[in-house]
Amino acid sequence: MAHYELSMPVTEEQVRKLRVNDTVTLQDTLFGIRDATQIHMFDRGRKTKFDLSGHAVIHTAPNVRKVPVSKEFPAGYQPVCIGTTTSDRMERFTRPLMQQNGVRFVVGKGGLREDSLAAFKELGGAYLAIIGGTAALETIWIEQIEDVDLDDLNPESLWRFKIRNFGPLLVGMDSHGGSLYEEVRHHAADQRQRVLELLGVKA
Repeated sequence: MAHYELSMPVTEEQVRKLRVNDTVTLQDTLFGIRDATQIHMFDRGRKTKFDLSGHAVIHTAPNVRKVPVSKEFPAGYQPVCIGTTTSDRMERFTRPLMQQNGVRFVVGKGGLREDSLAAFKELGGAYLAIIGGTAALETIWIEQIEDVDLDDLNPESLWRFKIRNFGPLLVGMDSHGGSLYEEVRHHAADQRQRVLELLGVKA
C-alpha cells in the first residue's frame, strides 16, 4: 500500500500507478456531479463549459446557501454541507464521463460495477472510496465553490470546488482490474458457504 498526493488534473500515467488499497489525497480542483447532471449531459445532449479532462468527479448534491457574488464566494454560493451519495445508481455514466469528458477519478460511496471496472482498465481511471457519514469533514476539505454550470438543475448542478487536502481516500477500484468490492463479495460468499456447511444446510 502507498499514499499519493495528487494535484488535479492528473495524467493517465499517474492514475495507472495506483492499486487497490492505496490511498490518495486530492488537491486544487474537484467537480461535483449527480444523477440529474449526468442525465442531462449524456441522455439529453447538454454540454458543460468546464474542461473535465484529467479531473475527478464526486457524486454529490451539496447543501449550499445563495449569497452575493464576492471574492470569497465567486460563484454566489456558500458551501454549507457537502456530502457524498451512493455511486451504484450512476454506474452507466462512468464510461461516457471518461470517454467524452476525460474524467480520471470517480469519488463516491459503495463502489461501482463491472462496466465501470472495465472502463477504468481500458481508459485509465480509478474509483476513490469515501466513508459514509463524513459530510462535515468533506465540507472542511472544500475551501470554496469556484464556479457552477447547469445550475437550473440545482442542487444537482455541475459544481467546481476548490479543495485542499481532500482525503485520504481509498482506492476501491483501479485500472488493473482490481476491486475491493469484488474481493469482499467473494469473501462473503465463501464465509456463507462455510457457515451453511457447519449447520448442515445445503446451499
